[in-house]
Amino acid sequence: MWIIIGILAGLLSGFLLTLLVLWLRGQSLMLHENQSRYGFTETEELITKAAQEKGWKMPKVHDLQETMKNNGYEVRPVKVLEICKPSYAHQILEKGEERIASSLMPCRIAIYQKPDGKVYVSRMNAGLLSVLMKGAIPGMMKGAARETEEILEQVIKK
Repeated sequence: MWIIIGILAGLLSGFLLTLLVLWLRGQSLMLHENQSRYGFTETEELITKAAQEKGWKMPKVHDLQETMKNNGYEVRPVKVLEICKPSYAHQILEKGEERIASSLMPCRIAIYQKPDGKVYVSRMNAGLLSVLMKGAIPGMMKGAARETEEILEQVIKK
């Protein structure tokens, strides 16, 4: 009887510890944030150029500062760059089962200025998220994550 209670207590403790870690670290696990070495405009230009050189397209840039201004709010500079690599997109969109991942497309990179005046870039941790996927999706997500990190290499402050 005590063995069963010990096992159940261990399982419950492990479960609660896992929940605590996810609560404390969940955001930093799912999203990457790095300070840029450059100013806001330079960061955007360098990311755009690096993405194009790697064969990525940029179908849309969302200027959230401008959007907020148009709605009566003032915020620091923030843009979200949508980037897409047609070869990855085609692999997801050509079949039926992989289309579920289309809600994650295109990949997004945010550039923003914080109150400290420094510029940061953030993006989803697609490599971690890919672990939860099945079929051909994990390989595509890992490839996209790797290339996104290569695109950001030159602007990230290490």
